[in-house]
Amino acid sequence: MKLFKTLTLLLFTSLILTSCGNKVENMVKNMAELKSAIDDAQPGDVIVMSNGTWTDVEIDFKANGLVDKPIVLKAETPGQVFIEGQSFLKIAGQFLEVHDLYFRNGYTPINAVIQFKSDKKNAAYDCKVVGCVIENFTQLDRTKKDHWVEFWGQRNQLLSCYIAGKSNNGPTVRAELKGNQHANCHHLIANNYFGPRPRRGGPRGETMQLGDSYTSMVPSYIEVRDNFLDRCNGEVEVISSKTNFNKFVNNVFYKCEGSLVLRHGNYATIDSNWFIGDDNSDNIGGVRVINTGHWITNNYFYNLKGNEFRSAIAIMNGIPKSPLNRYNQVTDVVIAYNSWVDCITPLQFSVGSNVNKSDVLPKSEIRSALPIRTTVANNVIYNSKTVSKDIVKYYDTPGDVDFQCNHVSETNDVKGFDGFLISEMNAISDETSIPFVEVADPNAKLFDGFDFAKIKNDIFSNNRDANHAGAICAVKDVKYNVLNMDKYGPSWFVASKGNANAKRVTVKTSEELYTSFEKANSGDTILIDADVLTLSKNIEVTKSVVVASANKDQQVRLQFTSTDQAPAFELGPGVDINLQHLIVEGTKTLNCFEPNAKDMSIAANVFVDNCTLSGFHSIYRSKKGSFTDTLKVVNSVMKNLVDGFIFDSETDDKGDYNAEFLIFENNQISDVENVFVDYHRGGYDESTIGGNFVFNNNVVKRSGKLGSNAILLKTNGIVNVQILNNEFTSIKSGFVARLWGEKNNVESGNTIKGKSKIVTDEFVTQKLMY
Repeated sequence: MKLFKTLTLLLFTSLILTSCGNKVENMVKNMAELKSAIDDAQPGDVIVMSNGTWTDVEIDFKANGLVDKPIVLKAETPGQVFIEGQSFLKIAGQFLEVHDLYFRNGYTPINAVIQFKSDKKNAAYDCKVVGCVIENFTQLDRTKKDHWVEFWGQRNQLLSCYIAGKSNNGPTVRAELKGNQHANCHHLIANNYFGPRPRRGGPRGETMQLGDSYTSMVPSYIEVRDNFLDRCNGEVEVISSKTNFNKFVNNVFYKCEGSLVLRHGNYATIDSNWFIGDDNSDNIGGVRVINTGHWITNNYFYNLKGNEFRSAIAIMNGIPKSPLNRYNQVTDVVIAYNSWVDCITPLQFSVGSNVNKSDVLPKSEIRSALPIRTTVANNVIYNSKTVSKDIVKYYDTPGDVDFQCNHVSETNDVKGFDGFLISEMNAISDETSIPFVEVADPNAKLFDGFDFAKIKNDIFSNNRDANHAGAICAVKDVKYNVLNMDKYGPSWFVASKGNANAKRVTVKTSEELYTSFEKANSGDTILIDADVLTLSKNIEVTKSVVVASANKDQQVRLQFTSTDQAPAFELGPGVDINLQHLIVEGTKTLNCFEPNAKDMSIAANVFVDNCTLSGFHSIYRSKKGSFTDTLKVVNSVMKNLVDGFIFDSETDDKGDYNAEFLIFENNQISDVENVFVDYHRGGYDESTIGGNFVFNNNVVKRSGKLGSNAILLKTNGIVNVQILNNEFTSIKSGFVARLWGEKNNVESGNTIKGKSKIVTDEFVTQKLMY
């Protein structure tokens, strides 16, 4: 009887499994069980990773499902399976799916975090990664290259994921097309939330790179749609399209300091995307165009203030007979039914023209090929305020560009430009106060260009039967929140909003100060209630803190006495340190601030307000591979130093540099033996902001290295330099500064008492990277 019951149960179970499509769920609790489950997996199986932390795991998900019976690897509970340490996931085979894993607190020991191949012979086809998170899973060494998602094979998909925080070398998402088995790949990247990617301080910081220059003639048909890209600031190319027939549809680019760049490859479709800027940044761009046959339609550009490479629309000059890795001529491009709202000079042509640099660049680098056979029609340019009267800018002679029926609000000046019409416009705001604009006259003139009939819908997918210029046909009944971020990424994941455990701590002794740093929560304020603290060892800063005098009217004196070659404050990854109302004194063997060489994975920030810094070798000294996003010193005294601020560690001329913003305002500086600022960017590269140096309203006395060729403020290769309204007295260096005339280097209102001077070199010869 017992045997009969057992056989009956087995038969019943078999019938259930058959009726459910042979679906088997296999719970695994460790790597041995996971490997066994993958090895034994059959079409329709579901492998469930148990909740908890999986550390140093190397998952090789190699199997073959069927179109109607995929093999699924998933978390027991979405977001409760944490992949940490030195870990990665490889996917190879057919019809495989991965769901709801959370990569954090680690980095990959190989080339990718998630890789759609197992090895050279085994790639992924028709596979999906769904609802996963990769957050700050970045290399300790920022110069080490990897990709967080690496596409190989064909027809693979990245869906509803959250990916943020990559600060090391290499694109976040990379599509590889080396070999016929990876061409015509038709990958889909959709409904993802790409969270902030910090500034990298050099090239190789794209959020997406689809192919490379050597596969740029390969057809790929990759589709990037319905994604939210939030402050993806790694470099000027937020997305770099380098293959053919790619589509970018209905994505939101939110405050991204860069552009969607059609870098290589041809025949891209850019339709119904939102490009949203910020009043506080001049580096947010739109679309940059190179190569042939692109259609740019129904896009909405709002509040963009970028210029040249970062302009709302940047049409580049090409290099005649260009090699694959440089710039092909723009030909046969259509830019139609787009809207530019409150944008600085939205249409910029022959961007990158450098014919005036023929003396310092080889002929193979001269971008002189003008855009040809390009149509700009039925667009809307609207300003609610006078942002810029110039709507078109040429950096060379006009090419073969046909402007037709572009409608412009009255706040813009269109004199001298054919193809632009002054039109009355209506505007309403959405839930986030982004104005939606339409031409008021429903019968306003339009251009009927070749194949324009294929542009059937507007940015809201409304039918264009009642046609209007611009991205929006009608705003009257529109109810649409552009910044509804809930539509993107995993439904189970909420990005961290800061540390609710931040506190205010008051200390009276040196030991209490050390303890407060050791036990700090991110965001703590440490108040020092003492006259003098003597500090014999350095302070390791591992959390973001404010350090200030308890009494704003009385500066506390911190005396660092060590004679070791060490920093007073050693900065860990991603910390902000803010000093206020302090006197910080050191010795000539100490630097006040240095990054921790063991982990420089995430940029630190330094803020100094109303302090005195004196007696140090340097106030800040970088290390190779380190990066400081912002260093700002205001209302402070800096004196009796060997050097000031040294950011010169990237010496291999690859376009990298050690800080994005160096800002000095309203300071008193005296008795600096050598250079006060050495801020270096080597290598001829245009993929980055290029550094920002602001030196405003400071008084500098008795400083600089003696010598006719010595420079007090060295900014070699830095693109954005402002030296304004300063007073320089008894400067020993032959030069206060040497500026780069062709870049955004300016000086004004400075007083120099003595023989030193500020000069401008129109062209600076730099080492080519290509």
